[in-house]
Amino acid sequence: MVEKREMGKLSRRAALSIMAMAYPTRVAMAKELTSSGNNGLEVAKLRKLMPLLGPRSQGRLLRILNDPSQRGKIPATDVDFMVGWDHRTVDDFMLDLLPIAQTYSHSPLSRYRVGAVVRGTSGSLYLGTNIEVPGQILGFAVHGEQCALANAFMHGEGGLTSLAVTAASCGHCRQFLNELPNSADLKILVKGKAPTTLGGLLPASFGPNDLKVKERLFSRKEIDLKLAMPPSDELCELAIEAARRAYAPYTNALSGVALKSSSGVSYQGSYIESAAYNPSLSPLQAALAGLIVSSERPSHITSAVLAELENAPISQWSATQAVLQSLAPEVRVRRLTARVKP
Repeated sequence: MVEKREMGKLSRRAALSIMAMAYPTRVAMAKELTSSGNNGLEVAKLRKLMPLLGPRSQGRLLRILNDPSQRGKIPATDVDFMVGWDHRTVDDFMLDLLPIAQTYSHSPLSRYRVGAVVRGTSGSLYLGTNIEVPGQILGFAVHGEQCALANAFMHGEGGLTSLAVTAASCGHCRQFLNELPNSADLKILVKGKAPTTLGGLLPASFGPNDLKVKERLFSRKEIDLKLAMPPSDELCELAIEAARRAYAPYTNALSGVALKSSSGVSYQGSYIESAAYNPSLSPLQAALAGLIVSSERPSHITSAVLAELENAPISQWSATQAVLQSLAPEVRVRRLTARVKP
């Protein structure tokens, strides 16, 4: 129904037409903000959570966050544009993004929402949040910093330069982050506090050097693996691909997981080890990180494949089954075994 309300001597439609001709950029931005075509983040919520973000940046960010292919990644070129438009620093932008990251939280046990954002060496930003598994031990939880790091890792990022988080990182996360190349230099940002570094938060640290390991997270080359049986479908191929990329310098127990959701999207997760062992992130946890920051929920999982080395000193099989039994009880995990090619 067309509104006939008058604006002086012009109809509302005519006035809007003139405004559109005079200000095409502003009208295009308004259309971008109001035409989100999915059930992801909405305009009003974005404006409320990031009030300092200008309209043009709001439109661009909304499009990125609601794009399933991005999976919690904000590409470097987009970061540069938004920071430039709003005359902000990247550090400020990362801190402003934390309330957005918190909205992805899956925390049925604690009801405590964590937001984390890491910046890659490429300049891209990656969101992370906490993930909890009801009915299972707390050790299966994924911390916000781990989620953001895993998100960057699974996107093929080359390394990390800074981390913004809603509260000071716990000892578990500080230890996990210690696997990074030049980990002591990682900048840590917490709103209302002076920036610091991981080295400042983790003095006299224990890390790869103490176990005489030269490899570092994000710098390991893929290992060529061969499945004992040929892959039966694409999900199997994705799982073995994730296993090839795993960071496991302490056990060499390479493993990877591939999940498929009811939306038809697949998510990969590679095993990521820590010198202190306990903060290590299972391949399923890494895959869940990608799924969660894509606005999906564990209940959306319809199928899962675990690929791991045969005769390895540790196995992800029982833990993967246990966690999925709690999160997606109808799903039956398929297990593939592989060998390192000679």
